[in-house]
Amino acid sequence: MSQPSTRPADNYSPLYFLASVGAGGLAVSFFMYLMFWVPHPGRTVPVFEDIAAAFGQGNPALQFAIALAVLGIAVFVFLNLKSLFWNLTALARFQKTDKYAKLRSSNGEAGLLARPLAIAMSINALFIVGMVFVPNLWSLVEYLFPAAMVAFVLTGLLALRDIGRYLARILSTPGAFDLSQHNSFGQILPAFALAMVGVGLSAPAAMSSNPTTVATALVLSTFFAVGAVLYATIALITAITSMLEHGVAKEAAPTLLIIVPLMTVLGILVLRQDHGLGAAFGDHTSDAATLMFLAKALAVQVLFLLFGLAVLRQQGYFREFVTGPKTSPVSYALICPGVALSVLLQFFINKGLVANQVIDKFDTAYWAITAIALASQMLMVWLLLRLNRQHFSAAKTRAAIPAE
Repeated sequence: MSQPSTRPADNYSPLYFLASVGAGGLAVSFFMYLMFWVPHPGRTVPVFEDIAAAFGQGNPALQFAIALAVLGIAVFVFLNLKSLFWNLTALARFQKTDKYAKLRSSNGEAGLLARPLAIAMSINALFIVGMVFVPNLWSLVEYLFPAAMVAFVLTGLLALRDIGRYLARILSTPGAFDLSQHNSFGQILPAFALAMVGVGLSAPAAMSSNPTTVATALVLSTFFAVGAVLYATIALITAITSMLEHGVAKEAAPTLLIIVPLMTVLGILVLRQDHGLGAAFGDHTSDAATLMFLAKALAVQVLFLLFGLAVLRQQGYFREFVTGPKTSPVSYALICPGVALSVLLQFFINKGLVANQVIDKFDTAYWAITAIALASQMLMVWLLLRLNRQHFSAAKTRAAIPAE
């Protein structure tokens, strides 16, 4: 009698929340088409009316790009929310098992921060859905900003609670933290969650015309950004020490790329804050300063990509866990870096190079560099769909390898 087929995802890990995060990031990457290719005079972001006008008056190429963007947003927000709700349900079941108790007593407890990370990403994605699909939303936006900030603050409090519980355990109990298992960047995940909350809170700073709303958004987003930077710095330094002694944990090797999405999230946060400071309080940042800021952020991303991909290639990770027979929920951590590179490149091209007249918008050089961003995005679309098929399709021989 043959054994019933099971899905690798049935061996649950909270790191499956990264599937939701990856889908949400891809929705954001499609929004970049609208952000930088659709005119939106008088507004910091395009809304339904801008998109409809551009589609009606644009050339076939622009119409195709708008249609692709709208479709991409719809599909990947759907996948984002579907994965989020599945994870919340699966986590509720998982919390009743001995495996959860074991997770809570190990380094892997940091992986629980994937939950607030995914929730914050979904709130950001829903805000994009509102702008793209809801007519006349901009007339109500000043009422929506306080509600959005409340949602992000509640998510941030969930993240802070989980971080506080984790740190209290490992710092008050000798030997509770296993340094030999700290040989990846998985412990930076809590910082990523704080940063995602922070970037959501920074949106009203860039979009609101109410000084009180802007100031509140600036202060709250700064709090979570500072928390993210402090946590990431400590986790990064201690992880490198462990990796030098024990080598990189193979199953967790994709976390070596987590600095890439962290830089994009914090970079967008800073750009939003700069815009708010200029529009509401007259503290304008020059286009040249923005160019240099984005160039430095992009340099950090490229350096960590080169570092991480070199290790992944040396270990044969892609052969085993992406195109091979093994599965690991940490594989979903590969999606965010590619998406993040694509998004930050779009900002670098448009807010850096074009704004400083280094290149002209829509000329040959513009499309040559933009092609890199689009290629990275499309590769991540393929990767997400492939991983979903690997992890959520019935298989008799594969089992997900949970990362501690």
